[in-house]
Amino acid sequence: MPDTEFAGHAPDPVVQYRVEGGAATLTLDSPHNRNAISAAMMDQLRGGLDAAARDPRVRAVVLTHKGGTFCAGADLSESTDDPDEAAAQRTRDMVGLLRGILELPKPVIGVVDGHVRAGGMGLVGACDMVVAGPRATFALTEVRLGLAASIISLTVLPRMVPRAAGRYFLTGERFGPQEAMDTGLVTFVAEQPAERAAELVSDLQECSPQGLAESKHLLTMGMLGDFDRHAEALAARSARLFGSPEAAEGVAAFLQKRPPSWSPGR
Repeated sequence: MPDTEFAGHAPDPVVQYRVEGGAATLTLDSPHNRNAISAAMMDQLRGGLDAAARDPRVRAVVLTHKGGTFCAGADLSESTDDPDEAAAQRTRDMVGLLRGILELPKPVIGVVDGHVRAGGMGLVGACDMVVAGPRATFALTEVRLGLAASIISLTVLPRMVPRAAGRYFLTGERFGPQEAMDTGLVTFVAEQPAERAAELVSDLQECSPQGLAESKHLLTMGMLGDFDRHAEALAARSARLFGSPEAAEGVAAFLQKRPPSWSPGR
């Protein structure tokens, strides 16, 4: 029988947790705001990762979503009396979440069949393998808001070939699942991504827990080294950008669904 309990389980969950068939499935379940990364979502994701790490039944973690968007990035609508401190805290929390995925001693498989934007790209980059469905689209939209993909660059840049990264980081344009696989961001494109992920979990069950943990360490130690070297400076840069007038205009335009002041369409 599936198990839906983990430490820190919230009364109003935005992340569903399920253990079945050797996998812990974490499902982003906040479709009303396109699975935007709120403080609650980050807390519940960390709780699910911790539960999966402790559970001897779990050989792999599957990270997936409900609704037509995998993740739209940071929840920019969360209100606070101190927006600068909120931006800094959000950045620190995101660093911890991405690092938690990389440090988890079990493989994480992303299953994406919807839109992935901004911080959602960081989650995809942190996964060890990613299966994209036919409805998946990807974009690094920060550049269009007066921001930059600062923290998520630590997981996205190591996955993408440099020329593709240069294009998509600078233009913010949208690309599809085949392009994502060609650039290295995703591992497989499948018509039925959940079924392909289940096949991967079955393959992983043939592997020893120790072998998987040590192999994952080899694969992620370079990225974790970059976190040690650059995360603090990138977090400070990200918070500074969020506090700038240009970013304030970009975020306001996004929330008001209008072109920003620098757009030719204004």
